[in-house]
Amino acid sequence: MNQANQASGQQRAFGMKDKLAYMAGDMANDFSFIMSANFLMLFYTNVLKIEGYIVGILFLLARVVDGFTDIGMGRIVDTIKPYPEGRFRGLIRRAAPFVCLSGFLLFLHIVKDWDYSYKIIYIFVTYIFWGSFAYTAVNIPYGSMATVISAKTEDRSSLSVYRTVGANIAVLVISFGIPLLVYREIDGKQEIVPEMFTYIMGAFMIIAFIFYQVCWRCSTERIQIQLEPETPKEKKHCFEDIQAIFRNLVSNFALQIFILVAIVLLLGTLLVNAMNPYLYVDYFNSKFALSIGGVFAPIAVFAMAPFAQRWVKAYGKKESASVALLVSAIIYFALYFFHITNVWVYLAFVFVALLGIGYFNVIVWAFITDVIDHQFLKTNKREDGTIYATYSFARKLGQALAGGLGGVALSLVGYQAHVSVQSQEVLDSIYSFSNLAPAISYLIIAILLKFVYPLSKDVVLKNSEALEKLSKK
Repeated sequence: MNQANQASGQQRAFGMKDKLAYMAGDMANDFSFIMSANFLMLFYTNVLKIEGYIVGILFLLARVVDGFTDIGMGRIVDTIKPYPEGRFRGLIRRAAPFVCLSGFLLFLHIVKDWDYSYKIIYIFVTYIFWGSFAYTAVNIPYGSMATVISAKTEDRSSLSVYRTVGANIAVLVISFGIPLLVYREIDGKQEIVPEMFTYIMGAFMIIAFIFYQVCWRCSTERIQIQLEPETPKEKKHCFEDIQAIFRNLVSNFALQIFILVAIVLLLGTLLVNAMNPYLYVDYFNSKFALSIGGVFAPIAVFAMAPFAQRWVKAYGKKESASVALLVSAIIYFALYFFHITNVWVYLAFVFVALLGIGYFNVIVWAFITDVIDHQFLKTNKREDGTIYATYSFARKLGQALAGGLGGVALSLVGYQAHVSVQSQEVLDSIYSFSNLAPAISYLIIAILLKFVYPLSKDVVLKNSEALEKLSKK
């Protein structure tokens, strides 16, 4: 059995340095993750001229691979002998260069001149290596590290807030800057400048590498996980170990529901992000509106961040988040039915909807620490890396489904990557899909959190009290 103990010695107390270091780690992750989620399908379809359904197949296939690499990395995190700088920090330092290099290779504009078959090979090899191996190798230990930076619930909640702020700084830079830099107007239409993707991604990956170093150097692992050596009888083959993992996970109903929430959340959010370039540039014919719409999401998070801890303390995480997401769903349903043609009126409604989503994103990482603690109290085993890996896989599955459905949807509505002007029927279908998909997604999440997810405010408080008693023994 593995146990978690408070590290002894003269370690500095948890403080702002830890928060900023953890924020830097998420910013580093998102300079490749958000670029991939928001603009990779656009790069594939409009620069490399690859059919949308092929892109969808790629994203779905990559998530099948993730099913093995995510869980595998989670087990490595839980069982590996700690490095001198710590179990999680050591893995982050070693994986960071591979994430940055593979992220850069995703957006090579020179590939547009290759034969079509070579383009297909290129996107499959580079995307799977980046997402299923390099990104997994850094993201699993990074996400799991929150549980060992501090044992206090309030400290973990603050890490969640700073992580979300860091992510949204990256979203702000990417969503606002990319449309203004990669598009230029030709004969009244917005056209893509292919090489700008490569130059920008190169700059982002240099910045990401610097932020990974900040995360590694400035964070502290205070909770040391002690692994008791297994006897020969206790050692299992890999397949038996994985079976045991899934038996534990199946017993955690909270984890099951939150995995479903994660999939639906990413499905709704990333479908919007994937379709936004087509919605704003093709339907509204405004790259500036695309930049403004991209800025709204992080601004909404920043607006909600000051209220998050207060509302969580007063009402609870699941209770407050379900109301916020219900409001967002209602607004997107209204946009779908009224079919607004004025881009500024549309953006005003979208911003209000994003406030609800932004609030949930501020507290989402605190949900997963609740789930991890709940699993520990049920099994008396620390499997933080495995649980976070499972959650990470769910997020990637949502990302893949969004990208896959986005690519398939473009093909189904008749979008033609080779023509500069789409038919009105195609444009109307893009608008409908861009609003109905998030409306349904956020409504489903609100229902799941309100009526199905079991970790209510009272349950979380009881778990916190139980953990405090264990830490004093």
